[in-house]
Amino acid sequence: MTAIVPPTVDVHLSGSDLRAAMERDVRRGLGQDPKSLPPVYFYDDRGSRLFDEITRLDEYYPTRMERSILDAHAGDMAQQSKADTLVELGAGTCEKSRTLLDAMTDAGLLERFVPLDVSETTLWSAATALARDYPGLAVNAVVGDFHLHLDALPAGGRRLIAFLGGTVGNLDQGERRRFFGALSATMGPEDRLLIGTDLVKDEARLVAAYDDAGGVTAEFNRNVLHVLNRELGADFAPDRFEHVARWNEDARRMEMWLRADSEQRVRISDLDLEVGYSRGEEMLTEISTKFTTAGLECELDGHGFDVETMWKSDGNEFALTLARPHFR
Repeated sequence: MTAIVPPTVDVHLSGSDLRAAMERDVRRGLGQDPKSLPPVYFYDDRGSRLFDEITRLDEYYPTRMERSILDAHAGDMAQQSKADTLVELGAGTCEKSRTLLDAMTDAGLLERFVPLDVSETTLWSAATALARDYPGLAVNAVVGDFHLHLDALPAGGRRLIAFLGGTVGNLDQGERRRFFGALSATMGPEDRLLIGTDLVKDEARLVAAYDDAGGVTAEFNRNVLHVLNRELGADFAPDRFEHVARWNEDARRMEMWLRADSEQRVRISDLDLEVGYSRGEEMLTEISTKFTTAGLECELDGHGFDVETMWKSDGNEFALTLARPHFR
């Protein structure tokens, strides 16, 4: 029998780093006009449970669509990439990774898995389970931020770097340019990128996915205020902020906002900061860019990647794209 290989976890991001980033992000975001908060702060334990509930809603198609592509084409992805190492950015519990790991195992290719995420606790738990379930697999987890620590990813072998869930759409154009630039700088000619993107579609379909009839997404949106209350000593009244989901046609993106229902002032004790909101004032909490296939291919080319294969879900709602870095 193949022996279980003990996992390793390399830590490049500490709790104090995360705290400093939150303080910096909140101070900067609430000092802007319009105010904004990064979507990363949705995801405490409660927020993660709410998002898991969202992924099972009828209105929320992206998770289902991406899963259908993986189920149908993971074998093709393994064969075409010829990768022996799977790297997943923003891996979380690594549940989606298993479809690709199984396909790479079936192809006789899999040697190593490198999940990257900000939570050391989550990664240790996931890495331990994967090492047990895939005997012989080397699991080298990395605690880090894909904005900052791509150069900390272990090199060597033929790597398939997966960035799933449409997460790239949460980055604005400048952030995407920096992300792709940093990523391509770490990749060798045999490495491949597998990226999940939501595609432009009917506005009503998009809005419903971000404003479900049961109000789960609204509660998820307001959860960022609960997080700030707990972590930074803020006194937001979350029920005084209305969830707003809006399609921005010019930017081709869905936007989530929180709208103050009345004039109010919020104290954030840990930052020694007081913030005022006027009645009807909106605060941006998330963007989710939607792509056309031609636009995605053009953007990848402009950021150093050639598209090899693009797989689309039924109805052309979501795409998974395999791309290789430019090399002269």
